[in-house]
Amino acid sequence: MQLPEDPFMLMSVINLKLRDFYSNLDELCEDMDIDKKELCSKLSAAGFEYSEENNKFW
Repeated sequence: MQLPEDPFMLMSVINLKLRDFYSNLDELCEDMDIDKKELCSKLSAAGFEYSEENNKFW
């Protein structure tokens, strides 16, 4: 799956997948073959951070 480049669309897609299919970010990244550090960096640059407690970026 090609992930969106736009950070707001990226956050939306990742949060949808976290909500519907994955119990945590590590599981999503492993299953989708995504570099967790790179993903977090992209979203952090747009002002989003991952909440383990809520299993989503905000």
